[in-house]
Amino acid sequence: MLLADSPVRLPCQQRGEWHGKFFMTLMKNFHDRKQPLDSRQLLAFVTLADTRNFTLAGRELFLSQSAVSHALKALEGDVGCRLVDRLGKKIQLTAAGEDFLHHARKVLGGMTAARDSLDRLAKWGKGRLRVAASESIRQHLLPEVLLGFQKDYADWPVTVESADTRESIELLQQGNIDCAIAIAPSRSEAVDLVPLFTDEIGWVVPPHHPWARTGRAAPEEISAQRLILHHSGSYTCRLLEKYFQQASMELKVYLELGSLEAIKTAVKRGLGIAVLAPWVMRPELQDQSLIHLPLGKRKLRRNWCALRSLDQKPTLAGETFVRHFQNTVKALPDLQPMS
Repeated sequence: MLLADSPVRLPCQQRGEWHGKFFMTLMKNFHDRKQPLDSRQLLAFVTLADTRNFTLAGRELFLSQSAVSHALKALEGDVGCRLVDRLGKKIQLTAAGEDFLHHARKVLGGMTAARDSLDRLAKWGKGRLRVAASESIRQHLLPEVLLGFQKDYADWPVTVESADTRESIELLQQGNIDCAIAIAPSRSEAVDLVPLFTDEIGWVVPPHHPWARTGRAAPEEISAQRLILHHSGSYTCRLLEKYFQQASMELKVYLELGSLEAIKTAVKRGLGIAVLAPWVMRPELQDQSLIHLPLGKRKLRRNWCALRSLDQKPTLAGETFVRHFQNTVKALPDLQPMS
């Protein structure tokens, strides 16, 4: 007695006959299935329909009259009906030919469009731009850069991913982006670095904070301050930790907020202090709703770069984008371009 899921074993001869029948059925289905039409035959038919003459069609296609005639005959055999009537040296489309001509033009037009699209992509990356950048770059610098970029290249779609330095390097290595705007990594990485600008981060406090009145941070009070961070795992936070470890100081993280705007609002409300660069708080510095102070005697500067893959040739879109970024930085007084 066989269980429901037990394999049925046939004698060798029966297995051979079964495999043979299966193969013959498979081949019959393959031959019965209608194969795609030959694009060269379609082109010969459309050209013949336009010229109404085998000789003229051959001249346009750089083929002999006989070759055009054979292509048409093969196409008619493939579709199973007559497409043209021969009237001496000229031809006239049959009713089937008139209907088929409409479809043939659409097929050839689609193939031409596909080739043109691939050609555009092959021209040094033209046609798209994939960028990765931090929130601060996306919010405060990228709009101005993209404004200039898309004035020159309005037909290039742009996608921007949120990424820190480490994430940007991984995206580049995976081939998922063309370039990234990030803080230059502190150790050697397999990426190409294009210098953009240098900034300096410092304390951000509300106007009523004691440090705002003295214009400096009291070193003995730093450890007692409630610190508000953007993201504890970010590259900037690692630089900050290293900076204060060298000074034998420990920071007390009170809040971690994933938004620069939320951080600035929290500082204004007196929930704590933050560490930011001046260019991410221009409106607040102008209306004096926030105060920016040096971290200490030593400065903490960040070098921002465009990161590109070493394994891929820079795309035209990527090169153009970086150039616009460099020009934008030069026009901003609170950013120091890197040489």
